[in-house]
Amino acid sequence: MTESQGLSRRALLAGAGTLVAGAGIATIATSAVTVRDTTTGSEGGTGPGASLDGARREVEPAGSTQAGVARPTTPAAHALFATFALPDLTSLRADLAALGRAVLATVRDSGDLLPDGRGDLTVTIGLGPRPLASVDPSLPGATPMPDFVGDDAIPSERRDPDLLVAVAASDATMLRALLDRVTSAVPGLVAGWTQHGFRAPGTGTVARNPLGYLDGIIVPDTTAELAENVWITQGALAGATVCVLRRLRLDSRAFLALEVPARDATIGRGADGVPLSGGSPTSQVDLDAKTPEGEYLVPARAHARAAHPSFTGSPLMLRRGYAFDDGEVDGPAGRIADAGLLFACYQRTLDTFVRTQQRLDETDDLMAYATPTGSASFLVLPGYDDTRPLGDALFA
Repeated sequence: MTESQGLSRRALLAGAGTLVAGAGIATIATSAVTVRDTTTGSEGGTGPGASLDGARREVEPAGSTQAGVARPTTPAAHALFATFALPDLTSLRADLAALGRAVLATVRDSGDLLPDGRGDLTVTIGLGPRPLASVDPSLPGATPMPDFVGDDAIPSERRDPDLLVAVAASDATMLRALLDRVTSAVPGLVAGWTQHGFRAPGTGTVARNPLGYLDGIIVPDTTAELAENVWITQGALAGATVCVLRRLRLDSRAFLALEVPARDATIGRGADGVPLSGGSPTSQVDLDAKTPEGEYLVPARAHARAAHPSFTGSPLMLRRGYAFDDGEVDGPAGRIADAGLLFACYQRTLDTFVRTQQRLDETDDLMAYATPTGSASFLVLPGYDDTRPLGDALFA
């Protein structure tokens, strides 16, 4: 058995996706929620393995963790990621509590905006490095991410905002109105950059990315995997997670101009998801597999090799990315498409993403087709309910 074949489930999950970045444990349940099927009217709890898939399954916003991270299991088809500056950090605790109340009210009483039912509507709140550092510089996410290759060209207005409000639903028509209803709870918020994203049809986290390849083939999904890799599990911040948001303009035209074997070699898998080392779409890549001539089946600079945990030493990331298409912008040689991937991932520490991206910058040929145009990190705060205000855990 080779080293790569003998990797644990933990390592398999960390290295099995496509376009990763570019991209004493206490068990925390994914959340104590009730899901109502609006077709049948039946209700049921969400024990381990319970499915929250489907646009017609309602997701309760309250719980030990926030909705929109690990639930629903299949990410909504559309999401609006909106960032803001907080002009007065002295009122941070009150502002977060007001946002939490507004989320609960907006999601539960959305009938005037979504008369056909709220479906898989979720609203997720994250706090950026500056307000976190004002509370405690040692908090997870209180230190901004370092620069990666190309980050020096990112506009300042798309770097490290104070607040993230992400609204996701399969019905995209009212995302803006829902966002406005939530954020109106805090007068004085200064709008930053906002990005609408959409996902190809898929099951669970698996869907095609803007380059035509499957992403999210294997991610942490069991209660134990989420507790080990996604949720902070100890202390007052139990139920929180660190979110990285990267806006990547992809040169799809150049990538798709490659012959299919060259595209597959850049990714390390075929468009069907099967690794170049063989197997099925859910198989791990075998980094040691070679041709009879001694060449690696998964090329030395393939994305699947560059992102593999045996090189990065990184724990897992829960990836829930979205494509975007904002028309055209001026490029070095004329108009270019402003389209690509809004990469969103969730992990216990920011270092998980940092180590992976630094490795990709060094050895991943796929990065030649990705230009970072937005970068931010947030602490997605622990879950809350009608008696536990959003953000109280920060001040415990």
